[in-house]
Amino acid sequence: MPDTPRKALFIDRDGIINEDTGYPHKPEHIRFNEAAFPLCKAAAEKGYLLIVITNQAGVAKGKFTEEDVKSLHQWMMGEFKKRGIAITGFYYCPHHPEASVPEYRVACNCRKPKPGMIEQAMKDFNIDMRRSLVIGDKPSDRIALEGLRSIIVKSRYSGDDFDAEELSEVMRYL
Repeated sequence: MPDTPRKALFIDRDGIINEDTGYPHKPEHIRFNEAAFPLCKAAAEKGYLLIVITNQAGVAKGKFTEEDVKSLHQWMMGEFKKRGIAITGFYYCPHHPEASVPEYRVACNCRKPKPGMIEQAMKDFNIDMRRSLVIGDKPSDRIALEGLRSIIVKSRYSGDDFDAEELSEVMRYL
């Protein structure tokens, strides 16, 4: 019998899970948004897979490496685990159209708002996008996939394009 498709909560990293402090790439740079923990715990209890999706232009701009990103994500996964929350996976885009590192100056399908990271996670974990949500803090976190709902939390980037004033309000969408 084939696996039943699962639902997922796709979560932006910088600005949702942690404060957006400008290219954080080491544990000492991370200041967690404490509201992210109860939201993730509630989502997991309702059967959502927790998948972090994040643009990491700092790689393309030469500020840090992909290994730095992977190492930070491993550490973050451990911090969630300490709180009894299992993050299913981290997906990141290291590309930027104006990259100073030539190998990352590509027109990719993974840089949000393009859907590449979510499409890959859907394949990797058999996810039903119509039952899933994306949570972000920028208009670019509204992913261009029909049937996938995006919730933008008010931030300095959102202008008037937001759905929730605070991260804690996102619980009502689960």
